[in-house]
This record gives sequence, C-alpha cells and structure tokens, in this order.
Amino acid sequence: MAFGLFKKTEKKQEPASAGPHYYQLTVKKIIEETKDAVSLVFEQPPSGKIAYKSGQFLTLIATIQGKEIRRSYSLCSSPFIDEDLTVMVKRVEAGLMSNWLQDNLKAGQQLKVFEPMGNFTSEYSKDKKRHLVMFAGGSGITPMISILKSTITQEPDSICSLIYCNRDIDNIIFKKELDYWQTQYEGRVHVIHILDNAPMNWQGYSGLLNQEMLVKLFERIPDWGLEKTTYLMCGPEGMMKNVETLLAALAIPKEKIFKESFVTGTIDKEKKEETKAATVSGNTAHEVTVRYDGQEYKFMVEPNRAILETALDLGIDLPYSCQSGLCTACRGRALSGKVKLDEEEGLSQSERAEGYVLTCVGHPLTDDVVIEIG
Repeated sequence: MAFGLFKKTEKKQEPASAGPHYYQLTVKKIIEETKDAVSLVFEQPPSGKIAYKSGQFLTLIATIQGKEIRRSYSLCSSPFIDEDLTVMVKRVEAGLMSNWLQDNLKAGQQLKVFEPMGNFTSEYSKDKKRHLVMFAGGSGITPMISILKSTITQEPDSICSLIYCNRDIDNIIFKKELDYWQTQYEGRVHVIHILDNAPMNWQGYSGLLNQEMLVKLFERIPDWGLEKTTYLMCGPEGMMKNVETLLAALAIPKEKIFKESFVTGTIDKEKKEETKAATVSGNTAHEVTVRYDGQEYKFMVEPNRAILETALDLGIDLPYSCQSGLCTACRGRALSGKVKLDEEEGLSQSERAEGYVLTCVGHPLTDDVVIEIG
C-alpha cells in the first residue's frame, strides 16, 4: 500500500520508461549497521544516474543454488543529498537472499538490479509545511529515513516525528544517523525509541506500544492539527495493525494514515496458489496476450497458474519482484478480457477501476485477455 503524494486519490505509478529496465551495479561499500543488518552502497552506473523517489525500492537479482532469486529492498538514501544508491538488508531466518547477500557479496562486485519502483512516495516543495508522524519497526526504518532526509532538506518549514520500535538497543538500525539528524535539526526532527527489552539504564519507553503509551508519545511531539499532519507506518504487519487500531481509537481519520507493507517473497507462494487459484477459472486454460517493451506474447495459462508464472516458465522476461501482489513491479493494464487477482492490496481503487492488474497474482477468466505493461 502506498501514500503517493500523501493523497490516496492521487496514488499513481508512472509507466515504466522505454528501454532497458535492468542495471549491473557495482557495490561501492558494505556498511555494518547492526549484527544482522548491513547497508549495501551501489555506485551509479556509467550510463547516468538512476532516478528514484524517497520511499521506493530496488529489486536485487542473484542466482542462488542455480535459481534466479529476486527480492525488494527499500532505498535508505535520498535522491536529493546522496550521490550513491543505498539499500539496507537485514538477515531473515531461512531468508535465501538476505543471507546470501551478507555472506557472499563484496565491495567491487556487481549485482543485477531492476529499476526503482514503488508508490510509498511524495513530491517535495520548499513551500510545503507539514508534519510527518512516522511509525517504524525494525527494518521498516529503511524507507522512513529516506523520506525523513528528503523532507527535512527540501521543505524548510516541515518537521518529522519518528516513533521507532525495536527488540533491544543493539538492533536499532541507523541509530547514529538518526541521532545526527535529531541534533543537526533540533526542533524539526523528533526521534522516540521504544524497546521490547530495555537495558537497566534505559531512559526511554519499553514494552508493547499500547494506547496509554501512544497518548504519552503524542504529548512529546508537536501538535500541528490533522490538516497538516500525516501518519506513516512501515514494519511488521502485527505492529502496523496495532498502530492502525491505536490511531483509530484516537479518532485519526483513515485518509491521513498510509503504510508500506514489506512483502514475504515466494516461500509460501505455491501453497497459496494451490488453495486460491485452483477454483479461479474451473478446469479451463485461457489464452493471454501480453504486450511489453515493444513485443507481443501469446500463451495459454492453466487454471492453477498465474500469468507471470506461466510467462517466466516460457522464457518470457516480464518485470516482477515480490510475486506476492504488493510491490506492483508486474503491474499492467488489461485492455480486454477479465482477470481474477488473488491479492489486490497493491492497487488503489482508481487503478482497479482503470483496469490495472498484477500478473504475479492474476488468473485469466476469459480467452480475450490482453495486458499492456509499461
């Protein structure tokens, strides 16, 4: 889910530009942020700077155990003040890509990368005056620090308040950098840490974020009123649902709240497809036409298979990343026919009304499906 321009009605992903969408980026350096998290700093390609927006993600591509693996990682750099492209990778238990990157990638090596995408973004203007209240949990800090840096440097009258939840003090990612921004921009950047397991000398908040704690937190940050305040969240799904409930209890309108959902990859994808897709279109295969990058592809899609999955098996190189229906990297517009989606969270209501579909979770219901990507 996204907060394009901080207005849900304006959430819109621009069509991909013509030409190559993949880059071979050189790793400039690897920075250890915590015991389990590193920042991967990529040099801009010789062909020219890659344009991106704060809050977007890169899709990193690597061949692991003989299979091409793709995972999305939010950019923690800001396009306004950072020369290089930087993503943060945190180890995940049994995480194929996150562990491979940390165990194998070295400075000087190159990695295949799909162009920046995502709608958890905003436009910046020196004339804007707003208050961003950010809730982050663990690695959910990644897009938030990019947005914070861009907001503070590009909007001199805007402020940011960050409420950041972690297991313990050793797992606070970007702690030194956050301390710097709070000190350098005193009065405009407010950082409040919440720890599950706090040390004996901890002066801050600890335990689960509940309504009583949230009320106290709001007393510590500036009150600019609902008109000028926007609430952002990114982190574990449980944390975000909890925050949504707490904000609702404080009568914060839903249209002022925006979240970025980190996707889970394809670990449980096959089981989900078996239970969902098997009954999507009965026992009938349907022909699908996909137009992408100046080419047109026609192929049959079996009832228990997604459009993207079928295309990839046929060697058709369509854009994709999460394969979970959230990142929108595979988004295309259905010019004709009917497509059933397993997941719709990645698309706004207006996008669905305009006929946009996600090929990674899309199943054709008719034989006249024509999808245009980019």
